[in-house]
Amino acid sequence: MNRSLYQLVCAALLAALPVAAFAAYPDKPIRLIVAFEPGGSTDIVARLVGQKLSERVGQQVVVDNRGGAGGTIGTEIAAKANPDGYTLTMGTTSTHVIAPETYPNVKYDSIKDFDPITLVATTPYLLVVNPGVKANSLKEFIALAKSQPGKLNFASAGTGTTTQLAMEMLKGAAGIDLVHVPYKGNGPAGIATIGGQVQALFGSMPAVLPQVQAGRMRPLAVGTTKRSPSLPNVPTVAESGYPGFEASLWLGFFAPKGVPTPILKRLHSELVSIAQSPEMKDQFLKNGAESITNSSPAELTKLVAAEILKYKKVISAAGIKLQ
Repeated sequence: MNRSLYQLVCAALLAALPVAAFAAYPDKPIRLIVAFEPGGSTDIVARLVGQKLSERVGQQVVVDNRGGAGGTIGTEIAAKANPDGYTLTMGTTSTHVIAPETYPNVKYDSIKDFDPITLVATTPYLLVVNPGVKANSLKEFIALAKSQPGKLNFASAGTGTTTQLAMEMLKGAAGIDLVHVPYKGNGPAGIATIGGQVQALFGSMPAVLPQVQAGRMRPLAVGTTKRSPSLPNVPTVAESGYPGFEASLWLGFFAPKGVPTPILKRLHSELVSIAQSPEMKDQFLKNGAESITNSSPAELTKLVAAEILKYKKVISAAGIKLQ
């Protein structure tokens, strides 16, 4: 065999190797890290998608909740995991945009340390109040807050999380003074709002929608530019007198940097198919989320970069910087 032919054969074999080498993927359970406590929006969406992914690939997808420090603890674990396709994480506006800007000494880079796979859902932030609060609309809530500056409390899923920043944006837009009370996740923040320890919460829809439907919280406005199909009678903040206001949460799948391309392509294909399925669209809608049906890795990277620029301004205006 001459040298040129030999080189062509070797090149062909090397080109075919990745597909052959990873054809059996996955042949063991996949860990899906959720960087928040159970019961929040990220956990809800991760479990819905994880169950379907498990069915499609024939291996168990194990949700591993690693909450704390605004999502940075679990996200760092995911960033440092073996890039073999058996550890994934559900990244969000909080973990990949806001937390790295607010928490000191974050040991991961949202873009450099991850392989983006696909965006699967977005969800509005929903402003809710305890039923005992004398406000049935955003206008009435703003008027109440202005009549009692510094007297009303609002909960968040933690300092520097999107639930705080959504309310900080409203405070700035409406010129109101509310006291921030951080909790360790959407679940505890919701419980505090229901119990009356705080008066309001600008929570992500999947976490608060069941409480609204049960009458334990009163919805006042959604943060997206259009009304949510899950609560079509609830107006947006923008149409309630604050044009241009937008606060929403995106949720996407990421892997630690360096996962072989064939595995990333397989995961992207499976996750896009799940997001496109009528069953998943319906499940998302029931939980207040909207399915994103054809997001590429490049589009997800572009979204993260754009959101970092957007929220840097909000964080700076709110003076949020943890020590």
